[in-house]
Amino acid sequence: MPDPVRLPYSQLDQLPDRDPEETAEWRESLDAVTEAAGPQRAAYLMRRALEHTARTEGTALPSLLETDYVNTIPTSAEPAFPGDEAMEARITAWNRWNAAAMVTRGSALGLGGHIATFASAAWLYETGFQHFFRGKEGLGAPSAVAGGGSGDQLYIQGHASPGIYARAFLEGRLTEDHLDHFRQEAGGEGLPSYPHPRRLPWLWEFPTVSMGLGPLSAIYQARFNRYLEHRGIKDTANSHVWAFLGDGEMDEPESTAALALAGREGLDNLTFVINCNLQRLDGPVRPNFKIVQELEAQFRAAGWNVVKSLWGQAWDEIFALDTDGALIRRLGETPDAQFQTYATRDAAYLREHFFGANESLQALARGLTDAKLLELFQTSRAGHEPRKVYAAYKAAVEHQGAPTVILAQTVKGYTLGAGFESRNANHQMKKLTMAEFRTMRDMLELPIPDSALEGGQVPYWRPADDSPEMVYLRERRAALDGPAPARKVVAKPLPMPADKAFDALKKGSGSQEIATTMAFVRLIKDLMRDKETGKRWVPIVPDEARTFGMESLFPTAGLYSPKGATYDPVDRDQLLWYKEAKDGQILNEGITEAGSLADFTAAATSYATHGEPMIPFYIFYSMFGWQRTADQFWALADQLGRGFVIGATAGRTTMTGEGLQHADGHSHLIASTNPAALSYDPAFAYEVAVIVKEGLRRMYGPDAEDVFYYLTVYNETKVQPAMPEGVEEGILKGLYRFNEGTKPQADSPQLQLLASGTAIHWALEAQQLLAADWGVAADVWSAPSWTELRRDALECDAARLEGEDRIPYVTRALAGAPGPVVAVSDWMRAVPDQIAPWVEQDWTSIGTDGFGLSDTREAARRHFGVDPQSVVVQALAALARRGQVKPEAVKEARERYGL
Repeated sequence: MPDPVRLPYSQLDQLPDRDPEETAEWRESLDAVTEAAGPQRAAYLMRRALEHTARTEGTALPSLLETDYVNTIPTSAEPAFPGDEAMEARITAWNRWNAAAMVTRGSALGLGGHIATFASAAWLYETGFQHFFRGKEGLGAPSAVAGGGSGDQLYIQGHASPGIYARAFLEGRLTEDHLDHFRQEAGGEGLPSYPHPRRLPWLWEFPTVSMGLGPLSAIYQARFNRYLEHRGIKDTANSHVWAFLGDGEMDEPESTAALALAGREGLDNLTFVINCNLQRLDGPVRPNFKIVQELEAQFRAAGWNVVKSLWGQAWDEIFALDTDGALIRRLGETPDAQFQTYATRDAAYLREHFFGANESLQALARGLTDAKLLELFQTSRAGHEPRKVYAAYKAAVEHQGAPTVILAQTVKGYTLGAGFESRNANHQMKKLTMAEFRTMRDMLELPIPDSALEGGQVPYWRPADDSPEMVYLRERRAALDGPAPARKVVAKPLPMPADKAFDALKKGSGSQEIATTMAFVRLIKDLMRDKETGKRWVPIVPDEARTFGMESLFPTAGLYSPKGATYDPVDRDQLLWYKEAKDGQILNEGITEAGSLADFTAAATSYATHGEPMIPFYIFYSMFGWQRTADQFWALADQLGRGFVIGATAGRTTMTGEGLQHADGHSHLIASTNPAALSYDPAFAYEVAVIVKEGLRRMYGPDAEDVFYYLTVYNETKVQPAMPEGVEEGILKGLYRFNEGTKPQADSPQLQLLASGTAIHWALEAQQLLAADWGVAADVWSAPSWTELRRDALECDAARLEGEDRIPYVTRALAGAPGPVVAVSDWMRAVPDQIAPWVEQDWTSIGTDGFGLSDTREAARRHFGVDPQSVVVQALAALARRGQVKPEAVKEARERYGL
């Protein structure tokens, strides 16, 4: 007897089926529908059933990840449009014109610019400016409305910046002269190419043109807004984060790296608007697939509310004629590259290649004029129609419990003419001809006379200040709390903490051995107790708090969670238990340096975004900070962030057993390339105290500076000495004499040993060996910052070119110091070599060039030639080159120390 036919196994086989007969009836019903009306009808019924159960209280079913290629909001459900659509169309037309004119005029100088992106997205921005985006008029006002006047945070797509400048020009915030200096910044009055707060700090809040960083930063900004509110620091209820992105940009891994965080924490104060013009820089985003459908599934899976806004009003009546779903199926199966082609072909091509797919579509097309066909495929996109955009935005801001992504379909280069629209090369097309401007003028119905277009340069155009358009524009922005985007800094200096916390480190550790990492954590723990500023510290750590000895902060400061703790912690009965709280202070982000730095950026710029200065410190495995996220650090500098960045477990030889990818010997070299980063490699706990105290003064005092501090600290325990008198200036400038050597004899050779970080201990031991074994007197200098020494020297060089007599600090500090200079650190030689040109003595550096390795600290240091004995050999070699010791001494030393 043959085996019975088995159905394919199902995950549901593991669940109890209380009524198998009923289950069979449901399956038979679906089979019958499929046979009678086709699989599409069966699928429709199933989706209707799923939709119904999702709305039924107590029925929990997973949502569909992908829906049909149609608008999420049916036309019948669109809300009434609250504005004057004709008036807003004229305002948008002016912005389109001036944006194109600005880039075209700049292109005459070879400066370039991007036209097609804003052309496709104009209504996505304009609808927001007219009805949604809140400004910062109330920021800092005593009677600020809920939200404290923070307004909305707008992450503008970088390539759309000409359109934002055009609107600022229309509002009177920019002049024609400003526009004529687009991408001409050297004179100090120009407009930056993209959103750069450091270059235009009254307008731009967020740098976004490093693809992928905008969406990542926007998510953590929305999350930080909640953090401020939950901790009682700022009411951010009326602040909404809007991130404008390109569909091609979503390929960047950073773009989608934190989607799950936003979904998990229900950040309904966040909206992504993805301009789906189906094109990236060189061609279609998904030539053989559909980027909208892919993104919908990705965002839905991460817990986002998805609003697809694809088709304009011209499609509404066509969809009504699609009685069997053939049109929707055809749209769903057409790959993006083919749809791009449809947008550029004539009606005959559309009839043959799109509607010719089956008889149902052919019949539908016979009732459409050629003009209607061209309208459908060339212009009618939801992203170009304010009513469709308004409906999507309203749905987004009213949705509760989850962030929203709006997938808005547009045509890249829209209104710029046939030479631009949907063309693969339009990203690189920087200007319009005068004939194209005339066509654009006629299409937009702008009242620009032919005489204004007869010269060699296209004019800017703006209605009179008392025109209905300008009155309407000002009234709408006044109703939304002023212009946007706008960056506004309200001076709010913080009082300096009491000296007690700093003095504790300055006294040294007595006989106790502690690492500088622990010294830093102890200092911050004390500073977080300060009554005035303690609550403003924001500890940020990517899931290594226990490695850095920070678990003592868990029960006192708490770890931030918007849900608090919904569980009974496993270590609740222990002293240092893992305490999560809604008002927790620590941001423990899991294993994500990118997310942690995005957190840091939001906190480091809160002084401007929300008028609330916060003091973030981001502590991480030294190797995994700058190397992984240098682009974000650059954006942090652009955004004028302030705070402390801590590279813990620093150095290439201190991470015993961790090996090549954990051993950091070069982050200071990377950090030195960032002009806003003040980089220090302190050797002792008291140096940490001096640097942090100065950082608080410079970043949060009355004359706050737009810099951030980078400190590297070590996990190697050592006795921490008390601070010598009078060394504060040398610590901050980067060099001071820590220990003066004793000359064994009056004519003993002399030299100078410079060291930073944990290498100071190798230098001190080498000092003793040189004196005891070779009769050489060596002074030991601590060099907390090679980079700051170099920057001071460069400034002095520049001043001398202008006739000012300035000598670099490093030259003055070492002036008259006898003998050669030998510099040693746990970094590659290029780090101390930064100061070599300004050291008058003979210069030698030794360091940890090459890849790291796993072994004991002693073995690793011997391998790299930086242990005390190796320092002695290098010192003798430097003296031998000067004839101050015999050349044989170098070989003798190598043999004696077994090198």
